Amino acid sequence: MDFNLELNASYLAAFLMGLFSSLHCIGMCGSIIGTLTLSLDRSVRENKRSLFSYVLNYNLGRIFSYTLGGVVVGSIEYFLTLPFTGGQAHRVLQIFAAIVMSGAGLYLGGWFPQFAYIEKIGSRWWKLVEPYGRKLIPVKTRTHAFMFGMIWGWLPCGLIYTALALSITTGDIVHSALTMFSFGLGTLPAVMGVGIMTSMLAKLSRIQRFKQLVAVLFIFFALLAAFPELNPMRLHHIMSF
Repeated sequence: MDFNLELNASYLAAFLMGLFSSLHCIGMCGSIIGTLTLSLDRSVRENKRSLFSYVLNYNLGRIFSYTLGGVVVGSIEYFLTLPFTGGQAHRVLQIFAAIVMSGAGLYLGGWFPQFAYIEKIGSRWWKLVEPYGRKLIPVKTRTHAFMFGMIWGWLPCGLIYTALALSITTGDIVHSALTMFSFGLGTLPAVMGVGIMTSMLAKLSRIQRFKQLVAVLFIFFALLAAFPELNPMRLHHIMSF
């Protein structure tokens, strides 16, 4: 597997998307963590080390589902582009991804609230898997916490779909999976409840100018998805020769 500057940039972009998506999702994800925590035995809740291990397993399960989603869209990309030559199909996917990512940026900036309707895409699938998550409540073991995270990782979310749109442009199933894994890692600081980071992100989520700055960052990522030749890392690599 060849790691190059362009792919490393996609991993960085996915990580930052995960980190800043917390501005939108921190309330919803926080409530899910609350559900998990309250379902635990009192002895677990009162032991910080034990509680941390349960929350960690929940998040590992969630990231596993994100990574699996990367495998799915990477496979779709492979089969869609297989019959074509010259990269035409991949180019169409790049443009599609750029449109989705731009929509997410405009949504975070408060300029395109209609983007939230994209979450209806996964609503039918969610109705099928969500009952299995409820069956795991109350969570009794760390394995159950992991499985609980796997289920809730499929929660319909426009920003997860945006990360999937980025991953489909990598042109490889493994790289697509790693892009989603990077996105999941980016969500950890807020969702794990790391005190300072969670508090800071919560405060930043109420600052409109900062949200607009993040929106511009998402649109920048969209431009890189549509025009990878403009990738600053790639340009620097070319100029260095």
